[in-house]
Formats: sequence, structure tokens, C-alpha cells
Amino acid sequence: MSLYAIGDLHLSGAADKPMDIFGEVWKEHTKKLKEGFSTLRDGDTTVLCGDISWAMSLEQALEDFRFIDSLPGKKYVLKGNHDYWFVTAAKLNAFFAKNGIGSISLLHNNCGFYGDTALCGTKGWFYEESGSGEHNEKIFRRELGRLETSLKAAGSAEKLCFLHYPPRFDSYVCHEIIDLMQRYGVRGCYYGHLHGRSANLAFSGEDRGIEYRLVSADSLGFKPFKIL
Repeated sequence: MSLYAIGDLHLSGAADKPMDIFGEVWKEHTKKLKEGFSTLRDGDTTVLCGDISWAMSLEQALEDFRFIDSLPGKKYVLKGNHDYWFVTAAKLNAFFAKNGIGSISLLHNNCGFYGDTALCGTKGWFYEESGSGEHNEKIFRRELGRLETSLKAAGSAEKLCFLHYPPRFDSYVCHEIIDLMQRYGVRGCYYGHLHGRSANLAFSGEDRGIEYRLVSADSLGFKPFKIL
């Protein structure tokens, strides 16, 4: 039984969004993902760090969720900036139940568990979303609140954190999110969102007790990253 993470699957089973327009690495990427997951087993757990599907609605995303459900093991999904299908947790859970999707759970205002290790997370925040104005500040504070809710739900368990946006990128540092993770004793942070040249500026490594790792699918060769 192992724990994995991967982000940015960018599936488009029913959406007109061919990913190979973003480069040769994305050609037949669904096939590459299936091959990448082929070494996993039913007892494994994978956290999918946002940007799951290009679908604009849950109904349009059904084919993509069925593909994810067909992959080995349990999957936790969190929201990315391109997940326009995202609805409330209650509606998503009802959608999964209605369509017989049993291996996928939502990581949103809650936490999951891999053995005794708590899996916490939310979409997060990034400098490209920053700027002046009450609206941006309100969304940012909401994300901080969601992350703290997730961390609190973990209780005294050892904690790992999963985000879509990187809390660090080149010279950018989201101090509020990092301070929150440190305050709750998070020991590992895994994030996506970065692709191509941007991935070269990602921070991977240990800093002040937290191990960081970029897990966007293309940066991993479409094979989930083993954490534990």
C-alpha cells in the first residue's frame, strides 16, 4: 500500500480541448497516464492536485471521472483553477453515487487519511491571481480558511498538504499559506499548476521543516509521484 500524488491531468473526454497543442509531451497523454498508473495497486492512494478535467459541467466531466475511477486505487481530488465543473461537495458526492463512481473522494473543507497520515488540502493561491481589490482579498482569505479547516480536521495526526497552486515559485512566496502549514506541523507539500518552462522555476526540496515537490503530470512524465 503506497501513497502517490499527481496534478493537472487535464482530461478532455467530452470537451474539445486537445492537449497536444501545448507541446509534443502532451500527445496521447491519456494513454500515458494509464500507463503511468499501471504500476499502482488497488490498495494504493493517489491525490490528484487539481485541473482534473476541461469539462464545463459535471455531466460533461462524467467520461473523465469514469477514466479516473478505472485507474487502480483510491483517489482524492481537489480543485484547480481550470476545474469549471466544480460544484458543492454534496452535489459531487451525489453525482459519484448516481454514476457508480466509488474510488474518488473530494478533498475540500475536510481531510482524508492514508493510514495514520492526514491528507489535507485546497486549491491555494498564486501571484498570478493576486492584485488589488476586495474581491481578490476575499477569495484569498477563503482559501486560507479552507486550508485551515482541512488541517484542523486532521487533529493530532501527521499531516501532508496538497495544493493546486505552488506556495513558492521563483522569488514568489505565499507567506500566509506557508505560515499556516508550519503552524500545524505539515511535513510535506505537493502542488501542480506549473508546466513547461515554468516548471524549471518550481521549488522542490526542504525548507523550514516542510518538503516541497512539484507534481504536475507533464513534469512527472505522467507517472504518479510516490510519497510513502
